[in-house]
Amino acid sequence: MDKKSKYAQWSKDALIQRIQALEADLSRAGKQTPETIPEPSVGGAVAAVEGTQSGDAITDSPPPKKKKAERKMDPSKYATRLVAFKLAYLGKRYGGFEFAAHANLPSIEEELWKAFVKACLIFPENPDEVNWDAWEYSKCGRTDRGVSAFGQVIAVRVRSNKPLPKKEEPVQANEGGDVENGEREGEGKNIVATVKEEKPKREFDDFTDELPYCRILNRLLPPDIRILAWCPTTPAEFSARHDCRERQYRYFFTQPAFAPLPQSLENPDNAKNTKIKGGWLDIEAMRQAAKKFEGHHDFRNFCKVDPSKLNINFERRVLESDIVEVKDAETALPFLDRDEFRPPSPAEFGLQEKSPLPKVYYFHVRGTAFLWHQIRCMVAIIFMVGQGLEDPSVIDRLLDIEAEPRRPNYQLADEVPLVLWDCIFPREEKPENELKWVYLGEDNPFNQHGITGLLNHAWEYWRERKLDELLSSQLLNIVSSQADISLRKDQKAQACVPASTKMFEGGNKERLVGKYQPLLKRERLPSPAEVFDREARRKGYKDAADMREGLIRKRAEAVAAAGKPPPELLSLDEGTE
Repeated sequence: MDKKSKYAQWSKDALIQRIQALEADLSRAGKQTPETIPEPSVGGAVAAVEGTQSGDAITDSPPPKKKKAERKMDPSKYATRLVAFKLAYLGKRYGGFEFAAHANLPSIEEELWKAFVKACLIFPENPDEVNWDAWEYSKCGRTDRGVSAFGQVIAVRVRSNKPLPKKEEPVQANEGGDVENGEREGEGKNIVATVKEEKPKREFDDFTDELPYCRILNRLLPPDIRILAWCPTTPAEFSARHDCRERQYRYFFTQPAFAPLPQSLENPDNAKNTKIKGGWLDIEAMRQAAKKFEGHHDFRNFCKVDPSKLNINFERRVLESDIVEVKDAETALPFLDRDEFRPPSPAEFGLQEKSPLPKVYYFHVRGTAFLWHQIRCMVAIIFMVGQGLEDPSVIDRLLDIEAEPRRPNYQLADEVPLVLWDCIFPREEKPENELKWVYLGEDNPFNQHGITGLLNHAWEYWRERKLDELLSSQLLNIVSSQADISLRKDQKAQACVPASTKMFEGGNKERLVGKYQPLLKRERLPSPAEVFDREARRKGYKDAADMREGLIRKRAEAVAAAGKPPPELLSLDEGTE
């Protein structure tokens, strides 16, 4: 491995530890690192110079302490098995699921790698380099930065407690020609080696004898990443990506979506763009829009095109698409029940008299696979419909690629409310790759409800955030009830808010966009073909077709030389979300 790429796949923690080790080596060698060089005063500078000239050392570093030698496990002494794991994580503080060497935020894969290595479930030659290639690793979904998952699935070949098959040892003869445990030659008896009667072998039990994978990993993983289940009967040819039959996503939002203004402060000019009061969403219109995604469609206008992936197939099948209310999830904010904050016709928005507000809903979508950012694009358009800025029929128009071959320029929905809810196995054509999950607690109930059980850890994590929600909602109620805005003691105060459309895009607050421009009148982005051609020319090819032929040729050469293509040439198609 050349010097330039030596640290390319190292995790952030490993790089920091390497820097600290190098600084310690410099310190022991009598050299100072930039952080340890003091800023000298005038007198200090003179003393430093004199001390240096006289040959005296500036500082005496203590002799380094001897570190205990780390015991290394011998991988050859252990059996391995391919195991599928179901895991959950809250993605807000992560840079996505996939490891990226130059990312600013840690990834889920990086945290998993550190846990698997520390638990000695895998034995990489270089533990600091995140490289899953040797462990038959596969993953179902590749969630982006900030996106969570409650049903992500990975498969890894890991260390097992299963005994290795014993080799049959030949019978040894001693120096005198005798056979151990046998008769001497010349005594008129046949030479027979006595064989000890073997005890009947007890069948290996996956719960009594196997490593407690879920418990081991949960002790090492951060509290916002949890292993939920494992599959003791993972098929030998199982792939978490290719054997997945269905992926389910949910995108959560509140009703109202952002804080509505009192009616007395609304600008009448804002009613020209929409008849819906700012902050409120037309749930029924959103449901009509969501249903239009069901079926087999070309979703090129509902995704982000990756120029490095030569994907010419944007067709996907959506099995179900709907808007669903989350029952018993309301946090009471009494000020929203006041007439000045409520929409003119509450019944049209699914609001009942004195019902707790805000309500919680989610966009539910099931499909075989999804394009890059597809769901966030779909949600962005649904929110436009919910705010009355677009008609549900705009989705029919965008799904018609002959009428709209290029995507209008619009903002993606925020990433944090999106959750990969579940992954369903197997595919219909491979029923033998079914996964029979064993959830943590089904082996031993105290793994679920014990003091260190999964539920207790989840409760602790939830309660901390629930208390934050409780205190912030109480503060919001106090703020909303203290001021009498009708007093208007400042005579220069504006009568109403400036005329500007407020757009909700899934985040914590609205975005002011000025005069709203209808979606179909906006500037169009380059078509996928134009994106691919531009990327091909940037890399020195004539066009996308020439680049595709070149990559296919490189892949064939790599397979001929090494037996398999490198990861970057494994697939020319864009992956699923």
